[in-house]
Amino acid sequence: MLGLMSRLVKDEELVRGIGLPGAISLNMINMIGVGPFVTLPLIVLAMHGPQAILGWVLGAVLAACDGLVWAELGAAMPKAGGSYEYLRTIYGPRRAGRYLSFLYIWQVSFSAPLSIASGCVGLAQYAGYLWPALRKVYFAYQLPIPIPFVRTLPLTILLGPGTLVAMLCCAVAAALLYRNIQSVVRFSALLWVGVMGTMLAVILTGLLHFHASLAFGFPAGAFQPSSGFFTGLGAALLIATYDYWGAYNICFLGAEVRDPGRTIPRAIVWSVALVAALYLLMNTSVLGTMPWQELIGQAGANARLSVAAVVVQRAYGALAGRVVALLVVWTAFASVYALLLGYSRVPYAAALDGNYFRIFARVHPRHRIPNVSLLMLAGVSMVFCMLQLVDLVAALVVIRILLQFLLQQVGLIVLRRTQPELERPFRVWLYPLPPLVAIAGFLYILFSRPNFTREIFFAMVVVLTGTATYMLRAGKRREWPFAQQRMHE
Repeated sequence: MLGLMSRLVKDEELVRGIGLPGAISLNMINMIGVGPFVTLPLIVLAMHGPQAILGWVLGAVLAACDGLVWAELGAAMPKAGGSYEYLRTIYGPRRAGRYLSFLYIWQVSFSAPLSIASGCVGLAQYAGYLWPALRKVYFAYQLPIPIPFVRTLPLTILLGPGTLVAMLCCAVAAALLYRNIQSVVRFSALLWVGVMGTMLAVILTGLLHFHASLAFGFPAGAFQPSSGFFTGLGAALLIATYDYWGAYNICFLGAEVRDPGRTIPRAIVWSVALVAALYLLMNTSVLGTMPWQELIGQAGANARLSVAAVVVQRAYGALAGRVVALLVVWTAFASVYALLLGYSRVPYAAALDGNYFRIFARVHPRHRIPNVSLLMLAGVSMVFCMLQLVDLVAALVVIRILLQFLLQQVGLIVLRRTQPELERPFRVWLYPLPPLVAIAGFLYILFSRPNFTREIFFAMVVVLTGTATYMLRAGKRREWPFAQQRMHE
């Protein structure tokens, strides 16, 4: 009980300064990073034609169902840390919930910096459209990682001008976040304007030069049920899920949200709806300006990193293309900013609970932000900027599905049964349909794609190493499962 009171007091050290507009803008700039500008050709490649729009539509449905679960949990438990707090509460803070919440923090220690670094690297690669020298590689090394009973997987380390730009992006974002939450929200609104301007510029260009024969020129048998169709759909859904990530960003900042019971659900619902509309419009408008076969060709040549700029350049000239490229760089930075802000609250929340290193519970005396957690995450992300992240995106999605999303979907159902008296300012619409649809969708993504066993293996490595670390720590601290006599809630 004393630990709970201490945690509540520490949470109150954060300032509830985020309203609904700020929450929506933070979610949207998290969702619309460099991802859709880079991955649109990849979804077309996965589906082999403009029927790729099906991936965006189903991805939106999955994001909406998942978002409703986040909305109920976030409104009921508006504290720093998001998923950490949910897993801890659902499965028992002194029982399995302590283990699962630690495991979540463990995977965040890898996936969060990689996600942030991927945005930084994407920014640097897109900036290569403006300054081609940024795409030069001065040093490349493949570090062989031996995996028992499987094979050796190489980890590619790259160094070049783009690497320095990516690191600088992370450092600048951390510096801008090293302020009070009101200043952070005001700056996020400015970033949101740039994000929306980028999306609208590409969409309007595509619509003004739109050719229905290109956008809807489906190849023969495009929607014919077959093993190839369902495999391609699984790959497209994985990418779309990656692009829709972020509608829940406000949940990590629950302790800093005003009127969280109303603000958090509304922010999530509006963010998913607005971003889904923008993604569908962008997909249709881009495919209406160039043959999808050409788009796939660009993806193979890595020119996919400049698709938005190419579309505008063909319509209005080189200068317009460069302006859009700058806007995409702005958008990528906005995403890095929002990711770093949200994830910096996760180690902080775990440290308050005694389930992570105590130093991460420190709050800046003047700005009232978890500054140690912020700086640690930024530093690790800068190191990860040296990695080639493209091949790791699928592994990251799988890890998060297994150790976060599925646990939450099942957890909501468990929580409804075990704690019916819990105050719920928002309840999932059409319950239990959304969590069941989300569970089915995530399982489909996990097992429908070729070579999924490799990605499952990466996830299992995270589970095993995290479990071993937790058990060693719990044994020394006499925590679950080594102190069952102290499991009274």
